[in-house]
Amino acid sequence: MTASNLDDVLVLIPARMASTRLPGKPLADICGLPMIVQVALRAKEAEIGRVVIAVDDEEVFEAVSKAGFEVVMTRKDHQSGSDRIFEALHKVDPDARARIVVNVQGDLPTIDPETIRAALRPLDEETVDIATLTVEITDEEERTNPNVVKVVGSPLSETRLHALYFTRATAPYGQGPLYHHIGLYAYRRAVLEKFVSLGPSALEKRESLEQLRALEAGMRIDVEIVKTVPLGVDTPADLEKARRILSARKA
Repeated sequence: MTASNLDDVLVLIPARMASTRLPGKPLADICGLPMIVQVALRAKEAEIGRVVIAVDDEEVFEAVSKAGFEVVMTRKDHQSGSDRIFEALHKVDPDARARIVVNVQGDLPTIDPETIRAALRPLDEETVDIATLTVEITDEEERTNPNVVKVVGSPLSETRLHALYFTRATAPYGQGPLYHHIGLYAYRRAVLEKFVSLGPSALEKRESLEQLRALEAGMRIDVEIVKTVPLGVDTPADLEKARRILSARKA
């Protein structure tokens, strides 16, 4: 399998309306478009495959459909984005044509399309089950911030790690780089099906990190090292920053 085989790849973008810090987040206006549409545009610009938005609200469904993107309604009670994309996967690809599923978070309106493309690269190695992304930490505050998830991994090359663990702690100990995990995933379809069938694991519950379920189940996760962390929009201040970034790109 190669990353250029577009028929094999399905990009799913989960969008939930239930945000406590930024109510109605998917519909927040950024440069004249709802945020979820801006994310869809970045995914389309990545040109890696079919793009579908998985929503849980009629108003979001209509906004995405009006913008010309494929959209599917999913249940409101999903506990995670992976559960939502799994439901969407079976609705939009019942014949299992897609062998790779890319999960792009619905609150990354300024993400570089090249960053999305980078998530596919580790899957060129057939023994990799799940691929994700990371950035080397340069901000000292991030090293000890529990909201910044760190990847602990064995270097495979200058741009790739084999993940051994993910943690909110400062790790690994000692001299050397630390890596900030970016929660964008590319799954082999069969692996996603297995993943969602498993209950939350012990370390997953302890760290509140879903990807640890995969590691505890013996799945291989490789991590592509990219240059910048995409802005995740969680607060009104983040939203204003996203507006400034996209306005500057359009200028």
